Amino acid sequence: MKSVIDIMKERTSFSFEVFPPKAEQPMEPLLNTLDELYQFDPDFISCTYGAGGSNAGRNVEICKAIADSGHRAVTHFTCIGNTKEKMKAELQAYLDNGVNHILALRGDLPAGWEGTRGDFNYANELVAFIRAEFGDQFTIAMAGDPEKHIQCPTFEEDIAHLKMKQDAGADYIMTQLCFDIEQFKRWVDQIRNAGITLPIDVGVMPVLNKDATIRMALSMNGCSIPRDLAEVISKYYNDPEGFKEAGIDYTVHQLYQFIGEGVEGIHLYALNKSAAVSEILTRSGLRTKAE
Repeated sequence: MKSVIDIMKERTSFSFEVFPPKAEQPMEPLLNTLDELYQFDPDFISCTYGAGGSNAGRNVEICKAIADSGHRAVTHFTCIGNTKEKMKAELQAYLDNGVNHILALRGDLPAGWEGTRGDFNYANELVAFIRAEFGDQFTIAMAGDPEKHIQCPTFEEDIAHLKMKQDAGADYIMTQLCFDIEQFKRWVDQIRNAGITLPIDVGVMPVLNKDATIRMALSMNGCSIPRDLAEVISKYYNDPEGFKEAGIDYTVHQLYQFIGEGVEGIHLYALNKSAAVSEILTRSGLRTKAE
């Protein structure tokens, strides 16, 4: 099976992101969603990883299920609060389960954490560790923030950290969500001027629910809401169904904009649901569902 990098050299890659259900929730709804997503023949499906490694067991279970289905799994993997010895064992377990693509993250400590910060403070240290311990067995993605990481003081510092991750051995960039296409274009110019040459896989958050869109943008990611999206929110503020319909059109237009900017990959957050994602892909023509 080709690596994501090989695919990006040939064409724009296409993928989904899912997240593990909570420990007390059943796995079957997500597995059913995955079966629906497979019909769009994604180049990979990524699975998130809880703060401080929480919910890691379910992450492994999901990644293994994706790999066992014959599709490529990309696991998120955080280093904060973790040790080299434990991480080496966990990384080997991924390889043993057929998962050799990884998004290397610093991560955040979960609320109430009483342990240490672990052996690493930054994602570039994790990237370097993976390369030192496993060579080229993993294809490594690094996170990028077109509007700056919410905890980073300046764009310059944020881009410097991005360059450090590239220099440590990362293979490509997976971005956080960004609704502002003009800011995305400025960010691409900035990182290219800084010598960051890796291909870019853009994270796209479907616009489906007014409150969730505002919460994800402002309180969770610190990204802006551009004028055209603000108009959708204002026009359909008290009309959930109207908002969803307009939001799907907005998301389709975003996909066209990013592809028009020449990104190497589109990474659609599936939100563990398939119906709305199916509608977005059907309207966009980006992927056709297998009969």
